[in-house]
Amino acid sequence: MSARNFLTPSAARVAPFVIFVLLTAAQGKFGSASAYWFYFAKTLAGLGMIIAVRPLVTEMRWAFSWEAVVVGIGVFVMWIGITGDWTTQNALWIKLGFSSASKTLPLVWNPNEQFGQGSTLAGFFVVARILGSTFVVPPIEEMFYRSFLYRYLAKPDFLSIPLNRFSPRPFFITALLFGFAHNEWLAGILCGLAYQWLVLRKNRLGDAMTAHAITNCLLGVWVVWQGAWNFW
Repeated sequence: MSARNFLTPSAARVAPFVIFVLLTAAQGKFGSASAYWFYFAKTLAGLGMIIAVRPLVTEMRWAFSWEAVVVGIGVFVMWIGITGDWTTQNALWIKLGFSSASKTLPLVWNPNEQFGQGSTLAGFFVVARILGSTFVVPPIEEMFYRSFLYRYLAKPDFLSIPLNRFSPRPFFITALLFGFAHNEWLAGILCGLAYQWLVLRKNRLGDAMTAHAITNCLLGVWVVWQGAWNFW
């Protein structure tokens, strides 16, 4: 039985994201090694869900353009360049008095520490993370944020809203939610604005998916090259 038989247009765009988030929340909850195995599992699950809903989400098609390349590289540069003692949620909530330092220490995703520098498993999970963040995360997140949420906030009958219709309130709300779904909240907000601009400009989802993939791939390479595991 195909996804077409039991998924509504909303569910096709929301369910993969929700399941992906739930699997993300389970990372590290069953021992430190589970952070890595659950990432691999959610990547496979995400790929399966993308394939399953693809017939229902016709706008989820990769597209290439110079704008997508520029935005993808620009967001990467911005992501690693925006630094400060308040630009991450871990630090922000402490400064605002909503949490203590002991409660906000981030889990550093570093397979070299878990499995040993240069080990086969460490290398496997590094590759899995880069491939997953490059080819699985962008379709799932863009499908939810840019195809569904942005248009749903404009009108519950979201399919009646063209992808290139600009609506100020959904534009900024979606970017805020996208930003605060990441530890690097400020970079995340700007990133969300940039990807949404791409969708509005091109009247399709594929360019934002490509830009998102370029950003994540470059970030993955940077993390491994520079040992900047805090970005993961």
